[in-house]
Amino acid sequence: MKRSPPDPRAQAKRAALNALKRARRAADKAGVELSDWEGEFLGSVEQRVETFGRAFADPEKGAPGRALSARQTVKLKEISAKAKGEAPKRPFGRKKAPPSLPKSTG
Repeated sequence: MKRSPPDPRAQAKRAALNALKRARRAADKAGVELSDWEGEFLGSVEQRVETFGRAFADPEKGAPGRALSARQTVKLKEISAKAKGEAPKRPFGRKKAPPSLPKSTG
């Protein structure tokens, strides 16, 4: 009897829910106090993923077949890093300014 391939949407949903639960458990285990906003974020995203299978409505905000948008994924990684006691990485932060060009004298 052949097995059918797994549903990619169900896999994405399950992976997102596991990541959300893992972040909350890591914060609880480490004794890190999440802000009200972070706790509400984890709860609301988890609820939307369970209800709709994904946590965003606009298809331009996330990749097809993903349960979380790009920004939601970044925020989840920041919360996970906070729970682990790591300094947060800022992927959208300012980049180093290019070196100034020498002035022409002519």
